[in-house]
Amino acid sequence: MTSEFVHLHNHSDYSLLDGAQRIDQLVNTVDDLKMDSVALTEHGNMFSVVPYYQKAKKAGIKPIIGCEAYVAVGSRFDKQARAEGGWGNNHLVLLAQNYTGYKNLMKLVTAGYLEGFYYRPRMDLELLRQYSEGLICMSACLKGEIPEKMLQGDYEGAKEAALRYAEIFPERFYLEIQNHGIPEEEANIKNMKKLSQDLGLPLVCTNDAHYARKEHWEAHDIHICLGMGKERSDPNRMRYSTPEFYFKSQDEMYEMFKDFPEAIENTRRIADSIDLELPIGEYHLPKFPIPEEESSNDPDEYLKSLTQTGAAERYGEISPEIEKRINHELTVIKNMGFAGYFLITADFVRYAKKTKIPVGPGRGSAAGSIISYSLGITNIDPLNHDLLFERFLNPDRISMPDIDIDFCIERRGEVIDYIKEQYGEKSVTQIITFGKMKAKQVIRDVGRVMGYSFGDVDKIAKTIPNELNITLDTALEKSPELREMAEGEYKELMEHSKVLEGMHRHASIHAAGVVIAPGDLTDYVPLYKSSTDDVTSQYDMKGLEELGLLKMDFLGLRNLTVIDKAVKLIEKKGEDIDIDTLPLDDSSVYELFSKGYTIGVFQFESSGMREFLKKLKPTMIEDLIAMNALYRPGPMDNIDNFISRKHGKKNIAYTHPLMEPILKETYGIIVYQEQVMQIAHEIAGFTLAEADVMRRAMGKKIKSLMKKLSIKFIDGASEKGISKLKAEDIFTLIEKFAKYGFNKSHSTAYAYVAYQTAWLKTHYPAEFMSANLTSEMGNIDRVVILINECKKMGIEVAPPDINVSFEDFRPVDGAKISYGLNAIKNVGAKALEIIIEERSERGGYESIFDLCARVDQQKVNKRVLESLIMSGALDSMEGNRAQKFCAIDGAIHYGQQMQSEKDRNQVDMFGGRESDDSLIKTPDLQNIPEWIEKESLDKERAVLGLYVSGHPLLEHAEDLEEFTNVDFSEEQELSKNDKVTLGGMITKINKRFDRRNRPMAFFNMDCLGGHAEVIAFSDCFQAYENLIQEGNVVFIRGKSSENTDFSDLKIMADDIVPVDKVRNRLSMRLNIKFKNNSTSPDDVDELMDMARRFPGECRLVFHLPNNGHLKNMRVMAHNIKISTEKEFIRKLREKYGKDNVWVE
Repeated sequence: MTSEFVHLHNHSDYSLLDGAQRIDQLVNTVDDLKMDSVALTEHGNMFSVVPYYQKAKKAGIKPIIGCEAYVAVGSRFDKQARAEGGWGNNHLVLLAQNYTGYKNLMKLVTAGYLEGFYYRPRMDLELLRQYSEGLICMSACLKGEIPEKMLQGDYEGAKEAALRYAEIFPERFYLEIQNHGIPEEEANIKNMKKLSQDLGLPLVCTNDAHYARKEHWEAHDIHICLGMGKERSDPNRMRYSTPEFYFKSQDEMYEMFKDFPEAIENTRRIADSIDLELPIGEYHLPKFPIPEEESSNDPDEYLKSLTQTGAAERYGEISPEIEKRINHELTVIKNMGFAGYFLITADFVRYAKKTKIPVGPGRGSAAGSIISYSLGITNIDPLNHDLLFERFLNPDRISMPDIDIDFCIERRGEVIDYIKEQYGEKSVTQIITFGKMKAKQVIRDVGRVMGYSFGDVDKIAKTIPNELNITLDTALEKSPELREMAEGEYKELMEHSKVLEGMHRHASIHAAGVVIAPGDLTDYVPLYKSSTDDVTSQYDMKGLEELGLLKMDFLGLRNLTVIDKAVKLIEKKGEDIDIDTLPLDDSSVYELFSKGYTIGVFQFESSGMREFLKKLKPTMIEDLIAMNALYRPGPMDNIDNFISRKHGKKNIAYTHPLMEPILKETYGIIVYQEQVMQIAHEIAGFTLAEADVMRRAMGKKIKSLMKKLSIKFIDGASEKGISKLKAEDIFTLIEKFAKYGFNKSHSTAYAYVAYQTAWLKTHYPAEFMSANLTSEMGNIDRVVILINECKKMGIEVAPPDINVSFEDFRPVDGAKISYGLNAIKNVGAKALEIIIEERSERGGYESIFDLCARVDQQKVNKRVLESLIMSGALDSMEGNRAQKFCAIDGAIHYGQQMQSEKDRNQVDMFGGRESDDSLIKTPDLQNIPEWIEKESLDKERAVLGLYVSGHPLLEHAEDLEEFTNVDFSEEQELSKNDKVTLGGMITKINKRFDRRNRPMAFFNMDCLGGHAEVIAFSDCFQAYENLIQEGNVVFIRGKSSENTDFSDLKIMADDIVPVDKVRNRLSMRLNIKFKNNSTSPDDVDELMDMARRFPGECRLVFHLPNNGHLKNMRVMAHNIKISTEKEFIRKLREKYGKDNVWVE
């Protein structure tokens, strides 16, 4: 049905923190209103173009692409404050009439950000004249130049502006009228009517819709406040005057503009004049610059030449199998037109390797290509691991190849710079991404705007379960506490939050994405410049992909940086290793995996993974590849079966003998997508390309396609003599596993990185852990985990010392690492560079005064000095921490005096003036006591994230030692369900909900001897929720959740006891062992007298010599009950010996 009115001026949530409707809401609303066309005109940007275009097309609605532009008053380059105030711009609505107009709109919007930005992205009249072709122009809202001038009484000025726009956009300029019940708009309608009659310019009516439904006006108002950083109650904030900025029906628009039927008709006329199709599905690859000395300029021939050279280097002799695979891949690449893609990728990978930038062995399905391997793009031989090219590039499914490359996280920027240099700055940019208002964020944002206190809002947000991508609706189902709040005093907050949830909040740079165009980027995509001057595309990764542009992921992989740093530390010892050619059969490395000692090992760090490794006991790289693929939701259910089959505890059965060679390495279980493809190939005669199509159909549950393919599968199997029933069984089996199967190419590449990191940890532990700690310096939580791991490995991490330590963590020897000073909070790299350079030139620092006199105090400022003292990094200098902290201001003043005098001496060097350095007296430290231990430790933890010089648990050492029954030693092994009592400090609480929506918690325990993870299921959590608080020192009584050798200790808690109640609650028996033949009746009487002074509820048990028997006689004193107070225990141990007195 053709609608007579079309909305031509509208905003979605891509008009960031202004439009309050998502694209899907907007399209659905227009569809519900029975309108066949709609325009989307974001504020100053084109962020929404691709998703909007596609969703509108899918709904059968004609998309009109536009922009509510900001036009500079004067030149776009004029960025001075104006005497009359304001931001120096007016609004103007532009609509793309055709593809030329669309390209011109991209140029204009780009220039707005890159050239004209001043509070807003502004274009100017010069640009509008240059890029007006193919654009329809409307005079916009009250912020338009023409309405603004008329409302200011400047009718002649408005007339002049209207004529100017009519000249720039001949036959394509319209005077826009709106009516939201605002008095100024009513005056503007009259003004526009007169102007239209005077100049013969057409009118058009719009409603400037910012939200879908009328009842969303308050949520939109809150949205505006977020953008402005204001509270809703602020009288001086910007606000929309009425709740009328929603998508109105045709009848509502007719009613409002019944006196202007031509303004309604012109909306339809404009919509009908628009003829724009975006080139979705076309490819726009940049041309690779083939060297001039090459005999052919054909990219396919050049790719073939490079491949043959690379394959000869990789393999030596080219076997018929290798040659066949190479020729097959080259043919597919040529037919699909993607030779340039491979040449571009190989070129920048070659550059990275040549400049010693660490590159990963492969990522994703690209590792399945022998061309990628021959060109050096990947380091994985696909033939060696049965990896399939068709999983990467399928000739039956034309789509751009997707080669993601991992680089060292610190140097990936150099590769991007090389790409820009190679293809031109105007052809390469990074890619935008949009942050959304997720459940917790939207509650915090809306609560703040509504004027709730931080504490109130934080309390609500914390009742939302910590689950990835949880929605408010799901959270309300799971959390009774949240539900109670949402139905009570926070009802309005929750309602508005639910409207705004999921809307875009801000734009930022994609962590890895880079787009390369075959010419000027702005012929294909508009550009955006952030507040930090970073230039990106305005379309996100998915949008660029839809438009056929070459986008690549240049991922920064921290573990490559760790490997690189570790190798360099090893080289400093005079040893050279080639990390890419390590033998993959090192039993000591697999032993490390088998024990679960994989903290710091890529992809194998999680506690769950470590538990499975201890059961699996991997012995070859294939085991690691499989675990990488299996350890994820879905296939995880098969891990125990996989392990049992590996160790011969379960029989390995194959549905058909043809499946055995395919499934042998995974013990008869389908683990990989490639196996699904191979089974279809071998059983049903599918080509690998057809098998890939089938795999995708199964994974995406495309029923119509699966039905067709199942018939083909059964027919193909029958040609190989397989019965229909058996073929159906096999199809059902692979259909089940196709949903969970993982990409083997990716799993293989990452298993190689895992093996490399494990090899370094096994053979060069101090270097590896130093490199790991350095790479994680900005993440205190990780530093704590890694330092705890060092303790388990018998490696001491020495406290920071300004006279010994460097910026990074460094091995002192095989058993000691010096602390990295850059891991101290508030101590920047520039300050450390100065401190360490001065130390290396002139020796260590004797005092805080000496330090301040020798360094640049702009870099090494008061905050830096405070953090260094608090961390203990200045402990090697004169004085205690309190004295040095108190002396900071005096030391800074002394340093300034010394440096001023030094500068004067340099000026007077030839004037014969003698140095007065000696006349400036070095101050003395004040005689003040050291901070108490708790204060000192708290300050230490504040800047280091952990305790280094001591631990607050030490004050509870007697209780912890008395009642803890595990010692964290490798020798002690616990079996599942063994009773455990463990004391320590609660850290890192993670509250969740079980399957029945009952609250539970996971938390960590810092203990004197190590570290444990605790699970408090719902009953335990309900009973002890008040005790499960960060920093509480408690005892956990429960069971070990798995067989453990203390690479991890996991406890399922039954009871939680606070440390101050432990002696009363956990003391059942006080045991005293008497030495052989040394106890007289007087001794017993003395003991009983002492015991009566400490009454309590604990039984007293004597262990007496038993006439030469090895086992002592146990005698319980029935006539007395005692307490286990520390003083009593201390006295007993002094008398009978520490080992002879214990509490049970």
